[in-house]
Amino acid sequence: MVSADKMMNRAKGPVWHKKQKDQGIIPKGLRGIDKEATRCKSQAAGWVYGHGSFSLTSHKHPVLGCFVWMRNSANEAKRMWLETFHVKDRVDYIAMDSKADDADLFRKFKRKRKMNLITSYRATMDKTAPRKKMIAFMSNPKHKKIYRERAYKVEPMQGLVKDIFELDRCWMRGDDNNRWLFAAMGLTIQMHQLQAFKHSSKVDQLGISKSRSCDKLPDP
Repeated sequence: MVSADKMMNRAKGPVWHKKQKDQGIIPKGLRGIDKEATRCKSQAAGWVYGHGSFSLTSHKHPVLGCFVWMRNSANEAKRMWLETFHVKDRVDYIAMDSKADDADLFRKFKRKRKMNLITSYRATMDKTAPRKKMIAFMSNPKHKKIYRERAYKVEPMQGLVKDIFELDRCWMRGDDNNRWLFAAMGLTIQMHQLQAFKHSSKVDQLGISKSRSCDKLPDP
Protein backbone atom coordinates (compact mmCIF):
# COMPACT_ATOMS: atom_id res chain seq x y z
CA MET A 1 0.00 0.00 0.00
CA VAL A 2 1.48 3.32 -1.10
CA SER A 3 0.42 6.94 -1.44
CA ALA A 4 1.38 9.40 -4.15
CA ASP A 5 1.75 13.12 -3.71
CA LYS A 6 2.92 16.20 -5.59
CA MET A 7 4.64 19.19 -3.99
CA MET A 8 5.06 22.59 -5.63
CA ASN A 9 8.44 24.30 -5.17
CA ARG A 10 8.89 27.99 -5.97
CA ALA A 11 11.36 28.78 -8.74
CA LYS A 12 14.72 30.37 -8.08
CA GLY A 13 14.45 34.02 -9.04
CA PRO A 14 11.43 36.25 -9.65
CA VAL A 15 8.01 35.19 -10.94
CA TRP A 16 7.47 35.45 -14.68
CA HIS A 17 3.77 36.30 -14.86
CA LYS A 18 1.63 34.23 -17.22
CA LYS A 19 0.52 36.98 -19.58
CA GLN A 20 4.12 38.17 -20.07
CA LYS A 21 5.47 34.64 -20.41
CA ASP A 22 2.85 33.71 -23.00
CA GLN A 23 3.99 36.71 -25.05
CA GLY A 24 7.68 36.05 -24.41
CA ILE A 25 8.08 39.47 -22.78
CA ILE A 26 10.64 39.89 -19.98
CA PRO A 27 9.99 43.19 -18.17
CA LYS A 28 12.90 45.59 -18.08
CA GLY A 29 14.99 45.15 -14.96
CA LEU A 30 13.64 41.66 -14.18
CA ARG A 31 16.69 39.40 -13.97
CA GLY A 32 17.39 35.81 -13.05
CA ILE A 33 14.09 34.39 -14.31
CA ASP A 34 13.70 30.63 -14.53
CA LYS A 35 12.26 30.50 -18.03
CA GLU A 36 11.37 26.79 -17.83
CA ALA A 37 9.34 26.94 -14.60
CA THR A 38 5.55 26.64 -14.88
CA ARG A 39 2.50 27.66 -12.88
CA CYS A 40 0.09 25.55 -10.84
CA LYS A 41 -2.53 26.27 -8.20
CA SER A 42 -3.37 24.53 -4.94
CA GLN A 43 -5.91 25.32 -2.25
CA ALA A 44 -3.17 25.68 0.37
CA ALA A 45 -0.54 27.70 -1.52
CA GLY A 46 -2.48 29.41 -4.29
CA TRP A 47 -0.62 29.98 -7.57
CA VAL A 48 3.01 28.84 -7.52
CA TYR A 49 5.54 29.52 -10.30
CA GLY A 50 8.20 26.84 -10.06
CA HIS A 51 8.90 23.12 -10.32
CA GLY A 52 6.97 20.14 -8.99
CA SER A 53 8.26 17.13 -7.07
CA PHE A 54 6.47 13.78 -7.04
CA SER A 55 6.80 11.19 -4.28
CA LEU A 56 5.61 7.71 -3.39
CA THR A 57 5.51 6.70 0.27
CA SER A 58 4.81 3.33 1.86
CA HIS A 59 1.90 3.05 4.31
CA LYS A 60 3.29 0.07 6.22
CA HIS A 61 6.41 2.03 7.12
CA PRO A 62 6.29 5.79 6.37
CA VAL A 63 9.46 5.87 4.30
CA LEU A 64 10.36 7.46 1.00
CA GLY A 65 10.07 5.17 -1.99
CA CYS A 66 10.41 7.82 -4.68
CA PHE A 67 11.16 11.55 -4.95
CA VAL A 68 11.52 12.91 -8.47
CA TRP A 69 11.06 16.10 -10.48
CA MET A 70 7.95 16.74 -12.54
CA ARG A 71 6.72 19.77 -14.44
CA ASN A 72 4.81 21.96 -12.01
CA SER A 73 1.87 22.35 -14.39
CA ALA A 74 1.70 18.61 -15.20
CA ASN A 75 -1.02 16.29 -13.93
CA GLU A 76 0.13 14.25 -10.93
CA ALA A 77 -2.42 11.49 -11.56
CA LYS A 78 -0.82 10.79 -14.94
CA ARG A 79 2.61 10.80 -13.29
CA MET A 80 1.35 8.33 -10.69
CA TRP A 81 0.37 5.95 -13.47
CA LEU A 82 3.89 6.09 -14.91
CA GLU A 83 5.75 5.78 -11.61
CA THR A 84 3.78 2.79 -10.28
CA PHE A 85 4.69 0.49 -13.17
CA HIS A 86 7.64 -1.10 -11.35
CA VAL A 87 5.60 -1.88 -8.19
CA LYS A 88 2.48 -3.22 -9.91
CA ASP A 89 3.08 -6.79 -8.66
CA ARG A 90 3.82 -5.72 -5.07
CA VAL A 91 1.17 -3.09 -4.30
CA ASP A 92 -2.56 -3.68 -3.80
CA TYR A 93 -3.61 -0.11 -3.02
CA ILE A 94 -2.46 3.27 -4.32
CA ALA A 95 -3.85 6.46 -2.73
CA MET A 96 -3.89 10.02 -4.04
CA ASP A 97 -5.83 13.22 -3.41
CA SER A 98 -8.78 14.46 -5.48
CA LYS A 99 -6.56 14.98 -8.55
CA ALA A 100 -7.04 11.23 -9.11
CA ASP A 101 -10.84 11.42 -8.96
CA ASP A 102 -11.36 9.77 -12.33
CA ALA A 103 -13.50 6.69 -12.98
CA ASP A 104 -11.49 5.80 -16.09
CA LEU A 105 -8.23 5.91 -14.13
CA PHE A 106 -9.84 3.83 -11.36
CA ARG A 107 -10.80 1.12 -13.86
CA LYS A 108 -7.43 1.36 -15.61
CA PHE A 109 -5.55 0.61 -12.38
CA LYS A 110 -7.83 -2.33 -11.63
CA ARG A 111 -7.72 -3.82 -15.11
CA LYS A 112 -4.08 -3.29 -16.10
CA ARG A 113 -2.22 -3.11 -12.77
CA LYS A 114 -4.46 -5.16 -10.46
CA MET A 115 -4.28 -2.19 -8.07
CA ASN A 116 -7.06 -0.43 -6.18
CA LEU A 117 -7.03 3.35 -6.48
CA ILE A 118 -8.14 5.23 -3.36
CA THR A 119 -8.96 8.91 -3.72
CA SER A 120 -11.23 11.72 -2.56
CA TYR A 121 -14.30 11.81 -4.79
CA ARG A 122 -16.94 14.36 -5.74
CA ALA A 123 -20.11 12.84 -4.31
CA THR A 124 -22.39 14.84 -6.60
CA MET A 125 -20.69 13.44 -9.73
CA ASP A 126 -22.56 10.12 -9.56
CA LYS A 127 -24.62 10.05 -12.73
CA THR A 128 -22.92 7.23 -14.65
CA ALA A 129 -22.60 3.55 -13.73
CA PRO A 130 -18.75 3.62 -13.58
CA ARG A 131 -18.86 6.65 -11.21
CA LYS A 132 -21.44 4.98 -8.97
CA LYS A 133 -19.31 1.84 -8.79
CA MET A 134 -16.19 3.83 -7.94
CA ILE A 135 -17.95 5.90 -5.26
CA ALA A 136 -19.39 2.75 -3.67
CA PHE A 137 -15.87 1.32 -3.50
CA MET A 138 -14.42 4.51 -1.96
CA SER A 139 -17.25 4.64 0.60
CA ASN A 140 -16.14 1.38 2.19
CA PRO A 141 -14.90 2.15 5.76
CA LYS A 142 -11.68 0.23 5.10
CA HIS A 143 -10.92 2.34 2.05
CA LYS A 144 -11.79 5.58 3.85
CA LYS A 145 -9.28 4.62 6.55
CA ILE A 146 -6.60 4.08 3.91
CA TYR A 147 -7.24 7.54 2.49
CA ARG A 148 -7.08 9.17 5.92
CA GLU A 149 -3.64 7.65 6.44
CA ARG A 150 -2.30 9.96 3.74
CA ALA A 151 -2.39 12.84 6.23
CA TYR A 152 0.29 11.23 8.43
CA LYS A 153 2.05 8.94 5.95
CA VAL A 154 2.85 10.60 2.61
CA GLU A 155 2.24 14.30 3.23
CA PRO A 156 4.68 14.61 6.19
CA MET A 157 7.34 12.82 4.10
CA GLN A 158 7.23 15.53 1.43
CA GLY A 159 7.48 18.12 4.21
CA LEU A 160 10.44 16.27 5.70
CA VAL A 161 12.35 16.42 2.42
CA LYS A 162 11.41 20.08 2.01
CA ASP A 163 12.70 20.92 5.51
CA ILE A 164 15.94 18.96 5.19
CA PHE A 165 16.89 20.54 1.87
CA GLU A 166 15.25 23.92 2.51
CA LEU A 167 13.08 23.61 -0.58
CA ASP A 168 10.94 26.66 0.06
CA ARG A 169 12.60 27.78 -3.15
CA CYS A 170 14.42 25.70 -5.78
CA TRP A 171 18.22 25.71 -5.62
CA MET A 172 18.69 25.93 -9.38
CA ARG A 173 16.93 27.11 -12.54
CA GLY A 174 15.74 24.96 -15.41
CA ASP A 175 14.05 21.58 -15.85
CA ASP A 176 17.18 19.47 -16.30
CA ASN A 177 19.02 20.98 -13.32
CA ASN A 178 16.08 20.39 -10.99
CA ARG A 179 15.44 16.93 -12.44
CA TRP A 180 18.82 15.57 -11.36
CA LEU A 181 18.85 17.62 -8.15
CA PHE A 182 15.50 16.25 -6.92
CA ALA A 183 16.59 12.71 -7.81
CA ALA A 184 19.78 13.23 -5.77
CA MET A 185 17.74 14.49 -2.82
CA GLY A 186 15.49 11.43 -2.93
CA LEU A 187 18.45 9.08 -3.17
CA THR A 188 20.16 10.79 -0.22
CA ILE A 189 17.10 10.29 1.98
CA GLN A 190 16.87 6.64 0.94
CA MET A 191 20.56 6.05 1.73
CA HIS A 192 20.08 7.49 5.22
CA GLN A 193 16.98 5.35 5.69
CA LEU A 194 19.01 2.28 4.75
CA GLN A 195 21.80 3.17 7.19
CA ALA A 196 19.26 3.76 9.97
CA PHE A 197 17.69 0.38 9.27
CA LYS A 198 21.04 -1.39 9.46
CA HIS A 199 21.75 0.14 12.88
CA SER A 200 18.30 -0.25 14.37
CA SER A 201 15.70 -2.98 14.63
CA LYS A 202 12.95 -0.39 14.79
CA VAL A 203 11.62 0.75 11.45
CA ASP A 204 9.99 4.18 11.61
CA GLN A 205 10.34 7.32 9.52
CA LEU A 206 14.06 6.56 9.24
CA GLY A 207 13.40 3.01 8.06
CA ILE A 208 14.18 1.44 4.71
CA SER A 209 12.17 1.82 1.56
CA LYS A 210 11.64 -1.58 -0.04
CA SER A 211 10.95 -0.09 -3.44
CA ARG A 212 13.81 1.02 -5.62
CA SER A 213 14.24 4.59 -6.74
CA CYS A 214 11.93 5.59 -9.54
CA ASP A 215 13.30 5.17 -13.02
CA LYS A 216 13.78 8.32 -15.00
CA LEU A 217 10.64 8.64 -17.04
CA PRO A 218 9.55 11.26 -19.53
CA ASP A 219 7.33 13.97 -18.15
CA PRO A 220 3.68 13.22 -19.02
